[in-house]
Amino acid sequence: MLVFACISPHPPIILPNVGSEADRAQVKKTILALEKLGKQLSKEKPEVIVISSPHPDWGIEVPLHFLVQSAPASPSEAGRANLRPELRSRERKVQSYISADSIGNWKLEIGNSAVFPILTTLDPPKQHFLWGKKFAQEVPQKLRWAWVASGDMSHRLKENGPYGLHPSGPKFDREFIERLKKKDISGILNLPERLVEEAGECGLRSFCMLLGALERAKVSWKPEIFSYEGPFGVGYLVAKLYG
Repeated sequence: MLVFACISPHPPIILPNVGSEADRAQVKKTILALEKLGKQLSKEKPEVIVISSPHPDWGIEVPLHFLVQSAPASPSEAGRANLRPELRSRERKVQSYISADSIGNWKLEIGNSAVFPILTTLDPPKQHFLWGKKFAQEVPQKLRWAWVASGDMSHRLKENGPYGLHPSGPKFDREFIERLKKKDISGILNLPERLVEEAGECGLRSFCMLLGALERAKVSWKPEIFSYEGPFGVGYLVAKLYG
């Protein structure tokens, strides 16, 4: 049973042991939104937390820090050792769906939940949507599970951002958020390829996997935007979709 679903950004700069106080002050909305999201996720008491991300390491670690209360600011070397073999295995990424065996082999215990990391690929968003549906279909019905779609929005929001400013950057972020608010899955899956590419995003495939899982889980989900900002030229979206 799916009990919670959300979208989380993953900039390392928001971690207290990475970003300075001045840096973190500029993303205060994001930090407060993630802390709020973490409290709500905790109330649902999931047995497994699925985290989809385009990146290993910070793509998994940043959401864990804010959304799982017992997660450390930076995982121990033992924790990294548990995560990395799965994340390094290119053949077992999104194609390895949850099952009794995979839970036993693919988990990193944090608090009372097991974390199940999935790295997205360069395959189209529509393919990730289908993988998300397939994943949700394979989850044992009695299992209480949550999905965190880790990813950032456009990296081209400002001249001094990672990839400079491009008109498609702000446009992509606006269009994605508006379509998400309307639950326009078809619109999200059919965002123009050129717009997506020019925006320099990294989270769309992760988000589409979650949308596929939500559709297959047949839950009455409702998007709630907790925050959106881009002070460093990268869009950070925090949103709860279900729970």
